[in-house]
Amino acid sequence: MDSRSLYRKLELDFNLKDMKDDWSFMSLDNDFIFPEFKSRYMGLVADNAEQIRKVYTATFPDRAILDEIFKRNETDVLLFAHHAMGYIASDEGFPFHDIPLDYLREMKKRRISFYMLHTPLDQYGEYSTSVSLAKALGLRIVEPFCQYDGHTQVGVICQAGMSSVLELKDLVARTVGHDAKLYPYGEPSIKDGRVAIAAGGGSYPFVITELAQKDIHCYITGFTKPLPHFEPTLEFHRLAGNHGVNVIGATHYSTEKFACMSMTGYFSRAGVPAEFLEGTWYLEDL
Repeated sequence: MDSRSLYRKLELDFNLKDMKDDWSFMSLDNDFIFPEFKSRYMGLVADNAEQIRKVYTATFPDRAILDEIFKRNETDVLLFAHHAMGYIASDEGFPFHDIPLDYLREMKKRRISFYMLHTPLDQYGEYSTSVSLAKALGLRIVEPFCQYDGHTQVGVICQAGMSSVLELKDLVARTVGHDAKLYPYGEPSIKDGRVAIAAGGGSYPFVITELAQKDIHCYITGFTKPLPHFEPTLEFHRLAGNHGVNVIGATHYSTEKFACMSMTGYFSRAGVPAEFLEGTWYLEDL
């Protein structure tokens, strides 16, 4: 498929003209990064192929993901990721890291383009991170929530087919394939069967405030660890305790991977073969 046609389709389908994002903390001072990305922070990151013969989807563009693509010795492919940077969980430092220059150089040599959608993929919709996680859990989606900005709602309110918070925590663990963590700030039962989900790094105070207003007391997200050096996570837990909101964490990666898995269907329907590449989850997120 002509790469420009595919990029244009993504642009329109995910309404990039109304979206905002910020990856200004990336190392952007090199010739491998597409010029428009340096101010827009979404969409095409590396423009290396005129034709796209296959798409690989991933949650983070980690080195291991790129190594796997390199190992397959393919050209004219697109890496589609939810994030613009790789991720390694850290208790102290910044968890995101740049794609190394030698990897960017190799991508150009092998005609591997890179396209990312962060906020546009979080935005409530068919392929969004929270919608995809809710579907994987088998929960019935009722409505969107979690107003991120004027154009974006990144979470969902769901109806659970169970009444126990512990049962829900076990369902989350089985679905993501590893332990989940429960912060039992509220009652052990799920009030009215209502559960909120905001995949990824959803431990921000404004989320708990919105849940309290909606009288919802069970919340699933990815990153839940209280970080002494990052006050919003501490305030998030204080508010969750004050309002009696049970919090279930299942790691940044694992709560967002289902969206990138579902995107293989999007690309297949567009006429391009697509494959999801498994990344790494970190229990340190919890």
